[in-house]
Order: sequence, then structure tokens, then C-alpha cells
Amino acid sequence: MLKTINWGIIGLGSIANKFATDLLTIEGAKLYAVASRNQDKADAFAAKYNATKAFGSYEAMVEDKNIDAIYIATPHALHKENTLLCLQHGIAVLCEKPFAMNADEVSEMIAKAKAENVLLMEALWTYFLPHYQYVLKALEDKVFGNLVKLEADFGFHRDFDDSTRLFNKSLGGGSLLDIGIYPIFAALSTLGIPKTINAQATYFENGADSSCTMLFDYDDTKALLKSTLLENAPTEAIFYCENGTIKINTMFHMPTTVTLIPKGGKPETIDFNYKTIGYNYETIHFNELLRAGKTESDVMTFAFSEQLIKTLDAVRTKINLEY
Repeated sequence: MLKTINWGIIGLGSIANKFATDLLTIEGAKLYAVASRNQDKADAFAAKYNATKAFGSYEAMVEDKNIDAIYIATPHALHKENTLLCLQHGIAVLCEKPFAMNADEVSEMIAKAKAENVLLMEALWTYFLPHYQYVLKALEDKVFGNLVKLEADFGFHRDFDDSTRLFNKSLGGGSLLDIGIYPIFAALSTLGIPKTINAQATYFENGADSSCTMLFDYDDTKALLKSTLLENAPTEAIFYCENGTIKINTMFHMPTTVTLIPKGGKPETIDFNYKTIGYNYETIHFNELLRAGKTESDVMTFAFSEQLIKTLDAVRTKINLEY
């Protein structure tokens, strides 16, 4: 019998709904509590997903000794504050990406987790999806030889609305932190830290970035990356290798298919037969870490999270984007 992990959720927006939906599919996991700054919203969310308790404040929820882990799904600018609150109460934290607003905040969060000896992990769900793990293994095994170029993008159109989180610069809104993190993640997880970074951006009237184009230079290869809120982009990750191409098809960051295209050969598309939204994979991994008494993931490591936020900071420096 698996020890049941009692989960709490802080922040009850759209991503929290997806997380809660997939949590219901996981053996040995229960949505025990939810918290919002609005009690009615917490009550409605708890009723929808059959949570045991609903709290009208985050501070009240972390006092509940029955909670084993908390998923943080608040706006980016609140991640550090919310994470530190949970950690100081000895509660394991799975914090939605980006981990925080900058490298200094991430360092503070990691230091607190280490000091309290409590599990902390950035929730970058793509890393745990079977199709992405398949591509990582194919590249590592050099199925088509060495990787020579990566192209990855993420884009969709939304009418500008400064009242929403997506465009609110003070909450970390804009294309880079919200969706640019995925193409950057694709580069870091396959090519590592770039030798040089070049980037250009466009901006909304409130100073939030509307699009960002990036070039990561490595010794023998390049990564061409893009994020945009101005247009619907293919949202693919294409790995060009010496003897063929590995393409993660549209919406590469979430459950999708992979096409293998050998030079001069016939393309083959692999379907991974996903049955969930995809948030269950990172959650199952986190549950296993918690049961094993681990305080850091061996997949989404602290070192990788630090590399990721430092790279985002470096891009922001290039495009003169300050929060």
C-alpha cells in the first residue's frame, strides 16, 4: 500500500484546475486542501474536486498538519513568498514555473529548502512527459548523429488586456517568463548552457514584452528560440541532427507526438497515447521523492532550475526588461 500524499493547492486559477484534474487519476494521492484569498472561490474549487478543506487564506492552510505537499499556482511574482511560507512550516513544495522572478529569489528558495530539509521542486511539467523523455534519450543515443541545430518556439495571440495576469508586468506577465521559458528549457535540457546569447524583443504599451527572439550560440550548434503573444506560432521543437531530424509536434511542451525524419527516409510519427492532461507525471515523480525522504529531484534538480532562471535573467538583460 502506498502512503497517501495529502496535497494542498495555493492559487486556484486555470493551471490549478488542470493539476487537480490529473491529481484525481493518481494512486496514493489526495487533494486534501485548497486555498484562495477568496473563501467563496476556495469553497467552489474544493467542491468541484472533492477536497476535504477549503481555506480563505494561505496562512491558514499551512497551519494544517495533515498536509504533506503544496502545489503553488499563483502568479510568478508571488512564487518566492508562497514557497517560503510553506517551507517554514515544513511542507514540501511543488512550485509552478518559472520558479521565481529572478536568480536571487530562486537562490533564496533553495537555501530555505536546504535549511529546513524539506523537498522543493520547480514544476516544469514538460521534463516529465514521456514524449520529451523519449526525445532526450534519442538525442543522447545519437539516433541521427550529433545535434547541429535546434529551433523551438511558443506563441499565441491574445488581445492586450493590462488587467489580466498574462499582460501584467508587475506579476511577471509578458511572453518571456510565461511561455519563453519553454523554448529556453528545450535548449538547456538538450544543449546545456550557451556560450553566448543574443536577443531582441517587442513590447506592449505597459512595458511587458510582447515577443522575444533569441539566438543561443554553442561551440558546434545554435538554438533559434522565440516566444510571442502577438500571433499563433507552430509551437514546435525541431532538433536537426547530422543524419535526420527529430520533431516534437505542435504544443511541444504538453502531451503530443514526435516525428522522426531520417535523411532520405520515410518520416515516422510516434503517438504516446496520453490519457491525461499531463500534470500527473511530475506529480507522481514528486510523490515518489516525498515517500523516499528525498529533498531534491534528480530530474528537475536545483542546479537545473538555477541555470534556467539565470538564462532567463541573461535574456532579460539583453532586451532591457526589468520587473
